Amino acid sequence: MCGIVAYLGDKEAQPVLLEGLRRLEYRGYDSSGIAVLNGKGLEVTKKVGRIQQLERVLAVRPLHGSLGISHTRWATHGKATDVNAHPHTDASGKLAIVHNGIIENYGILKKKLIDKGFQFRTETDTEVLAFLIGFHFDTLDTDTENRLEMAVMEALREVTGTYGLVAIHQDQPGLMVGARRGSPLVLGIGKHEHFLASDVSAMAAHTQTVAHLRDFDVVTIDRNGYRLKSLSQNKVGLEISKIDYQSGEAEMGDFPHFMLKEIFEQPISIQNAFRGRLNLDESTAQLGGLNLTPQDLREIDRIVITGCGTALHAGLVGEYIIESMAHVPVEIEWASEFRLRNSPMDRRTLVLAVSQSGETEDTLGALREARRKGHRVLGICNNVASTLARETDGGVYMYAGPEVSVAATKSFTSQVVIFALLALLLGRMRFLSASQGRGIIEAIEALPDQITQVLRQSAHIRKIAEKYRNANSMLFFGRQMQFGIALEGALKMKEITYIHAGGHPTAELKHGIIALVDEKTPSVFLCPKDGAYDKNINNLQQVKARKGPVIAVATEGNEEIRNHADDIIYIPDAPDFAAAILSVVPLQLFAYHMAVILGRDVDKPRNLAKSVTVP
Repeated sequence: MCGIVAYLGDKEAQPVLLEGLRRLEYRGYDSSGIAVLNGKGLEVTKKVGRIQQLERVLAVRPLHGSLGISHTRWATHGKATDVNAHPHTDASGKLAIVHNGIIENYGILKKKLIDKGFQFRTETDTEVLAFLIGFHFDTLDTDTENRLEMAVMEALREVTGTYGLVAIHQDQPGLMVGARRGSPLVLGIGKHEHFLASDVSAMAAHTQTVAHLRDFDVVTIDRNGYRLKSLSQNKVGLEISKIDYQSGEAEMGDFPHFMLKEIFEQPISIQNAFRGRLNLDESTAQLGGLNLTPQDLREIDRIVITGCGTALHAGLVGEYIIESMAHVPVEIEWASEFRLRNSPMDRRTLVLAVSQSGETEDTLGALREARRKGHRVLGICNNVASTLARETDGGVYMYAGPEVSVAATKSFTSQVVIFALLALLLGRMRFLSASQGRGIIEAIEALPDQITQVLRQSAHIRKIAEKYRNANSMLFFGRQMQFGIALEGALKMKEITYIHAGGHPTAELKHGIIALVDEKTPSVFLCPKDGAYDKNINNLQQVKARKGPVIAVATEGNEEIRNHADDIIYIPDAPDFAAAILSVVPLQLFAYHMAVILGRDVDKPRNLAKSVTVP
């Protein structure tokens, strides 16, 4: 949550910073701001609302200078207002910082500073941090060359919580200091210029050479380069890497919204998820990044999948896939609960941590708790250089490409495909025959073309959305693997349309949920031709008997479903695991079209941010 962009170089800072903020707006859009050292002093401009509001102000009163910091905010402490927006200054007005994360002991620190005579202007924890750094700066020897660096480090030694931050000071106009603990911060290294940002996308147009700061790293950048220190006893050193990221990948192109673009990218993203990972000769999957020997894999007696939101729903589908193909017991844990629970796990339990960004705070907390207990942890993520990728024992990259829209789409289907690959690998070591393995491979390889067929129904799905545009609530039902899809379909509807929606196991209809059924509440039934089809139809008829409108997602060629459902969306015939992947695509389109019809901000829905880096 929240986005940081900082620049030091030969160019005018303002255009570089604004461009970077636009690329990070998915991380927060309650307010934004920019601070620049102009050779005479520190100038700060900040504005509540979207980045366009800040741009309008800067178009009238631009900030000039080649060193600056900027921020787009998702409010945690304090309302979304001009004064609470970042950057925040210290008591002197000479120091400015931008900060992601939460200072948990800010109340104690604030009282300490108030006792020293300081008066605060905002409700934020970040202003407390700015005042604390400024206090240490003012108490240090004025001749100290690394005064700002020392002030940042002294302040952070008093801090409990998480931070990704950048500080500048008008008394040391040729440098900036960045630090990280628990919130991502990336150093970009260009020709005669350097960047600090929350995400490589903010700097991809200017440099492909980056280094991801580790927890407790403090980096000081000046005109000559950078130097690194650490607040811990860890060995100091940065791993410089080249990023394979084209800025054009994060452009909408001919699509009106990123979400629609990313829905239509799923034939490619799914292909990327399994490309090079299918072994036709042995009818299995090959996942070298797991860093597990065949013996290690055979010794797994239990798997725990942990994640948040969409990643958790993918894990729920993965639970059914792995158990059905590999006969390995799987449990799903909300990462936010797992990190706090004392969950009993034996030594042959494998933990899978799932996060698109690889920076989700609760998922990282679950990862660390599992490792503390001595369990092997693998990651499934879309960011090769993320914290999750660095802290797990191995894992699988999704290679889905940038996902900009807050509502996850292609990352979900890629995650489920990866669970299918893992299930195939484990299953071939246990119970699956070679012919069964080949059948699974064929089903996986068929997915891109089958999803393309589903996408051709976009106009039809829009007509269904038009029909139900006045609904205040919706119900989504599915069994077995389709239950996770029902949860995900309901989440998409809630996220971007603000319509209340609930996902439920179909058989739970009679256990209370049926009380919600009426003629104004549409029910979406996921009922492909599988072993639960007849039971699903029975429940569907119970809704129809109470005048509830029904939208059915059914298998191509099923004409009988027309006798029961008001509206039908067909998916190609496929095995159960593949049908689950196919079923989510029309639900993504349904939510998307409904949001557009209702005039919602599809890519940046209210109160949400893409990467949840605070607990």
